[in-house]
Amino acid sequence: MTSVFNTPPPDFSQKEVQNLVEEHFKIAGSVKSLVSDRDQNFLINSPSGDFIFKISNSMESKDVLDMQNNAIRHIKDNDSDIELTYPQISNNGDEIIEIKKNKSTCFARLLKYIDGTFLKDIDCKNNLLFKLGQFLGRFDLALAGYDHPAAHRSFIWNVQSVNQLRILINKNSTDKKIINYYLDFFKNEVLSHDDHLTKAIIHNDGNDQNVIINANRKISGIIDYGDMIYSYRALEPAVCMAYVAIDNDDPFSSVASILKGYHELNPLNKHELNSIIYLMCMRLCISITMAVYRKKLFPENKYLIVSEMKARKFLKKMLNEDLNKWANQLIEFVR
Repeated sequence: MTSVFNTPPPDFSQKEVQNLVEEHFKIAGSVKSLVSDRDQNFLINSPSGDFIFKISNSMESKDVLDMQNNAIRHIKDNDSDIELTYPQISNNGDEIIEIKKNKSTCFARLLKYIDGTFLKDIDCKNNLLFKLGQFLGRFDLALAGYDHPAAHRSFIWNVQSVNQLRILINKNSTDKKIINYYLDFFKNEVLSHDDHLTKAIIHNDGNDQNVIINANRKISGIIDYGDMIYSYRALEPAVCMAYVAIDNDDPFSSVASILKGYHELNPLNKHELNSIIYLMCMRLCISITMAVYRKKLFPENKYLIVSEMKARKFLKKMLNEDLNKWANQLIEFVR
């Protein structure tokens, strides 16, 4: 089935983008291409300010973009101090414009640029990771109560979409055994307690490439809402913890600090706390599966494999760990 994951990203030139931004938003400036997964992103520097021109994959639904835009407004209404990539209004009064190239139609948005440094470029100590957890907890509190039909779409990056994952791992003989190992844990330790796990719309990608640190070394904002989904609330800190864990040979104190910060602002129940380690591992299972699947389709896009090797190494390492013990130790740490 055709989707945003097997359809090539848009292919607009910097000159074409320059013309589009001037035509639709009356903003003239320089254009720089940025890395992206399934979309196409450009940094626009202009006298009017700095912006991101985001051209969505041709298979992306307008409803998904509308969901993201409305989520941003909801957060702003509840916590205006969180820096977000607010959509700009076009000359025709639209937040989402339609553009065409080579018989392909894409939706595009001009978004506010958030100045700062990515978390990945900062030496993160546990006190900063604690604040990262707090930030994600604060983000989810500001998002609480928001809903949108597009957030309930079938989506592989939602850990609840295990059937999609099972289909893909049948094409991935390299990792099939290890992923099935974690799927069994997920079934027994997460899905069996589904009724006790709070669900909400979450960012679902609070990794170190999306979180922004300002000049005062404070976590100020977050970008890239493309994976936003209705899922387990506990998945929010778990995703962040997973990507921190793969960069650390002894990750417990680092990931536990994130969880403690989140739990302090947005308390999780005992079932949610117990689920964290299994959610972490499932996220990384999805990560390596998607990397294997998509790098075959788009071998030139190195962004697709940025976490693959480290994620696989972590999952193999955790085969020798007692995951139930990890769950109990995380609970003890945050309480």
